[in-house]
Amino acid sequence: MPKTFPASMPGIDGHAHVFSRELDLTAARRYSPDYDATLAMYQHELHTHGLSHGVLVQPSFLGTDNSYLLDALRQAPDQLRGVVVVDRDISRAALEEMDRLGVVGIRLNLMGKALPDFSAPPWQTLFRHIAELDWHVELHRPIADMPGLIHALMPSGVKIVLDHFGRPDARLGLDQPGFQETLALAQGGQLWMKVSGIYRLEGDDRQNLTFARAALPLLMQSFGEQRLVWGSDWPHTQHEKRVSYGSVVEQLQALGCPEKAMRSLLVEAPQMLFDFASIEA
Repeated sequence: MPKTFPASMPGIDGHAHVFSRELDLTAARRYSPDYDATLAMYQHELHTHGLSHGVLVQPSFLGTDNSYLLDALRQAPDQLRGVVVVDRDISRAALEEMDRLGVVGIRLNLMGKALPDFSAPPWQTLFRHIAELDWHVELHRPIADMPGLIHALMPSGVKIVLDHFGRPDARLGLDQPGFQETLALAQGGQLWMKVSGIYRLEGDDRQNLTFARAALPLLMQSFGEQRLVWGSDWPHTQHEKRVSYGSVVEQLQALGCPEKAMRSLLVEAPQMLFDFASIEA
């Protein structure tokens, strides 16, 4: 039997990817999929595990060609929202067209890349557009660099979302560089975090889950339950041979969230961040 959420609690998966192995991949990619992760396959996972809605995030290996993601949004506009990857100089008109399709944010996957200078005029123009559209900026970068990125982004007024617990190293514990400072910055109300990708926290499975369990109460205190969202990270790229949708649901349930906190993670917080209409629960 697959691990599922209670039937009384339909909810939102705040982080997943769709793609086909036949799509053109960006030359700068770190990973190339040898399988398909289609919308129909994703919708099957949602249904199987008792979830109702999802947020599709552009995978880094597709670069700024968001056409496959946008087509998925067209097919299920009430069920899905999108987070895209864009060039700094993208036009306002192009962003507004994506907004009409259900895009609610942009992702900056900075893993393995030089840190950007967010004070540069092209970045400032892009962030102004993002703020005016009421989108968010999603950051994917190891936790040690998060405080500097957050400080640079905060003056723009955009909502800031940190991927996968902020990408800490579970082996280094709660006092590792960047983690406590990020907690302090979260108290200002501009930051959100995805409680997702526990298996990406650099340690073994036991270390990763131990860290996540210890970190979650601190995140709830600093971010507030209303700014924490869960995501499956389906189809678990680079970990797909040992991680499944069911296993990440098990990891979430192993965190021992009280029912009120679980409802916030799955319904109330993502409903607000990703601009979903009211969900019955």
